[in-house]
Amino acid sequence: MTGRTLIRGGLVITASDEIHADVLIEDGRVAALAAAGTPAAEAWTAERVIDATGKYVIPGGVDAHTHMELPFGGTFAADTFETGTRAAAWGGTTTIVDFAVQSVGHSLREGLDAWHAKAEGNCAIDYAFHMIVSDVNQDTLKEMDLLVQEGVTSFKQFMAYPGVFYSDDGQILRAMQRSAENGGLIMMHAENGIAIDVLVEQALARGETDPRYHGEVRKALLEAEATHRAIKLAQVAGAPLYVVHVSAMEAVAELARARDEGLNVFGETCPQYLFLSTDNLAEPDFEGSKYVCSTPLRPKEHQAKLWRGLRTNDLQVVSTDHCPFCFVGQKELGRGDFSKIPNGLPGVENRMDLLHQAVVDGHISRRRWIEIACATPARMFGMYPKKGTIAPGADADIVIYDPHTEQVMSAETHHMNVDYSAYEGKRTTGRVETVLSRGELVIDQRKFAGRTGHGLYTPRSTCQYLH
Repeated sequence: MTGRTLIRGGLVITASDEIHADVLIEDGRVAALAAAGTPAAEAWTAERVIDATGKYVIPGGVDAHTHMELPFGGTFAADTFETGTRAAAWGGTTTIVDFAVQSVGHSLREGLDAWHAKAEGNCAIDYAFHMIVSDVNQDTLKEMDLLVQEGVTSFKQFMAYPGVFYSDDGQILRAMQRSAENGGLIMMHAENGIAIDVLVEQALARGETDPRYHGEVRKALLEAEATHRAIKLAQVAGAPLYVVHVSAMEAVAELARARDEGLNVFGETCPQYLFLSTDNLAEPDFEGSKYVCSTPLRPKEHQAKLWRGLRTNDLQVVSTDHCPFCFVGQKELGRGDFSKIPNGLPGVENRMDLLHQAVVDGHISRRRWIEIACATPARMFGMYPKKGTIAPGADADIVIYDPHTEQVMSAETHHMNVDYSAYEGKRTTGRVETVLSRGELVIDQRKFAGRTGHGLYTPRSTCQYLH
């Protein structure tokens, strides 16, 4: 371990405070904060001093929804845990929560072990796992209890993708009942996959094969219907619910209604739904395939409702659902049939910058930026205050952020292992300068200083928002 590190002269921003303070780091953790210029701060010495004058000092981002090396549609997500976590660090994210996959006919343990094997010794930053539950049976339900005890405290189910990940209402109810008992959190992909498959079949039969039809068949109403149904099933089970990648204003309305009723219902959205739209899906020459993900991009008018949901706390978290597939050779599998385009977008490196741009644009405050990107995901998934804040005792996962430097997002300059950027040519203000993970430099003045295998697996406690 390094000795002491001192970060001087920056504006420390957390979800709750903004304070001009110096930060002392010892043994990989935050040892103390002191207001800049006070005798306490002036007395501190350290082997490494980082000058953060004119910069923000923020907690490392917590991206609670990534898919490194995910098998999908006969191919694999292009980022490995090595490339994906390095790119995350470049973008100011210091913890990811990825999804281990249970295959039908196999145990949860087999799936979890497989993902541990992919990640262990390969990550540049810390990581944890959610468990995708594809096969609900008595054995699976028992395993859920064991996983919660060992720090895998959230389980994802799918109302979409029949024949792959799909669970019917009965299976969902059983898993929710189990999580009501064991303290786990059910994460739901809320789209009516059975109905969507009918619409896909009909669209293809009409010769509607271009990427834009992906968005047209996965209707906002079918996202809203599934969101409503998931909420009611959770209510029957007496269980909490976290709805992933909310993209439609009608789904936000369902979440808002449930929360107004006092239910433990939470919602996540992603940068692609805040910054991109069906206009991208409609780009000519199959370029639209770059933007195929599920839930799909929506017409532009949905964006304002998502931003409003983030301001009113009807949506609490922004994660990326980072699941990159190269345009050449992967997205192209769906030429002539949009249903064969691998679903997913790259974004783990872009999230913190895009959300800072939202601060610049006046959509959210600086503290809300940290709340939705760092503190709330850490609390939601049982890692706070170890992760998600800058406070004595917290892991020294800290980003020195330059709020003034302009950058242009591009595949030429990003570090994700994918041949395009979903935000190609987008100008943003603000840039990550230096990143510490548990007190060790990962990015040092815009140079990679980390190492593969520094990142450690992080067991989690249960959701810290349940009443």
